[in-house]
Amino acid sequence: MNTKNPNGPLSVFLVFLRLGLTAFGGPVAHLAYFREEFVLRRRWLTDAAYADLVALCQFLPGPASSQVGLAIGLQQAGYRGALAAWSGFTLPSALLLILFALALGEFGNALPAGLLQGLKIVAVAVVAQAVWGMAKSLCPDGLRRVLALAATAALLAWPSAWSQIVVILLAGLIGLSRSWPVSGAPAESLFPGMEQRTGALWLAFFFALLIALPVLAQAFPVHGLALIDAFYRAGALVFGGGHVVLPLLQAEIVGHGWVDREIFLAGYGAAQAVPGPLFTFAAFLGAAASPSPNGWAGGLLCLLAIFLPAFLLLAGALPFWDRLRTNPRARAALAGINAAVVGILLAALYDPLWTSTIHTLADLLLALLAFTALTLGKQAPWRIVAACALTGGLLF
Repeated sequence: MNTKNPNGPLSVFLVFLRLGLTAFGGPVAHLAYFREEFVLRRRWLTDAAYADLVALCQFLPGPASSQVGLAIGLQQAGYRGALAAWSGFTLPSALLLILFALALGEFGNALPAGLLQGLKIVAVAVVAQAVWGMAKSLCPDGLRRVLALAATAALLAWPSAWSQIVVILLAGLIGLSRSWPVSGAPAESLFPGMEQRTGALWLAFFFALLIALPVLAQAFPVHGLALIDAFYRAGALVFGGGHVVLPLLQAEIVGHGWVDREIFLAGYGAAQAVPGPLFTFAAFLGAAASPSPNGWAGGLLCLLAIFLPAFLLLAGALPFWDRLRTNPRARAALAGINAAVVGILLAALYDPLWTSTIHTLADLLLALLAFTALTLGKQAPWRIVAACALTGGLLF
C-alpha cells in the first residue's frame, strides 16, 4: 500500500519505541500520549482525523490504543509501518514481562510504590491535557459540549464497554439529525491506497481463524495450538481493552491449569508497572505457562496470538471507514461522535484514573504541576513522566 506520507517504517518504529518506553497509565493515557505526539507535535493527523480513528477503534474488539497506533503506522508507512508501530510500542513491556516470568522472585519488589504512584499521577495530567485540547477543537458549540457532558454522565452511571458503543452510536445519530455544520474542506482520505476488497479479505481471514482455531485445537491436542486458540479468542472477543480481558484469560489459562492463580495475579500486578499496552500480559502468561512452549518462545507466541485479531479487524475495517468518513452526511454524524469521544475520555479521566490515583493533597499538587508543565510549559511528555516518577519515588 502506498501513501504520500514521507515517514518510513524506521522513523515510525523509533517514535513508537520512545512511547513504548514512557507511556504509562493504561489505554486512555496512551491515547493522550498519541495525540500529543502525532497531532500536536508531529502533525501527522488533525484532531478531527485522530478522533475519527479513536471512535472506530472504540467500536472494534481488542486493545483500542494499540489499534490506534497500528492505524497511525499504517497511514504513515503502509503495512510495514503498522508492524513498526506495533513493535515499537509493544515489545518493551512484553520483553520486561517475559523477563519477570523468568525471574518472578526478583522483579516484584524492584519498583517502589512511590515511583508507581508518580507514574499514575502523570497519567492523570496527560489525559487531562488531551481532554482539554480535544474539547476546544471538537466541541466548539454549546450543543456539542452538552453532548460530551451527557456522554460522560452516561458512562459514569453505566460503566461498561457496551455503554461506550451505545453512546457513540447515539451521538452519531444525534449528529446526523442535527446536521451540524462541519468546518473546512471535506475530509481527506487517510488511507488512499487501501481497497475495500482487500479489507474484505482481512475480515474473512479474521473470521476464518476464529472458527477454525477451536476446531484445530480439538482435532490436534498440541499445547502450542491450544495457546494460540485461547489467546486469539481473547483478543477477538473482548471489548474495552486490557482490564476487560482479565476474566477471559483467567478462565482459559488458570482454568486449564497452565498457570497457577498466584502467578497469574503476580503477573497482572507487574503488567500495571510497565509502560505500553496491558495486552502484553499475554507475553507473561505464555512465558510462565506449562507445559512447553513457554519461556521466550511461549511468551512471543501468545503475544502475537492476542494482538493478531486487532490487526485483522483494523485492516479490514479501515477501507470502509475511510470512505465513509469523507461522506458529508457521515461527517455530520462524526461531529456528534467526536464530541462523544471527548466525553468518553473525560469519564475515564475521572474513573478509573482520578479515583484510583488522587488521594492526598500532595497527589493533587503534583498532578496540577504536571498538567501546567504540559499545557503552559509545553514540556515533552517523556520529561514529565521522568520527573513525576522521580518525585513520587522521593516523596511517597
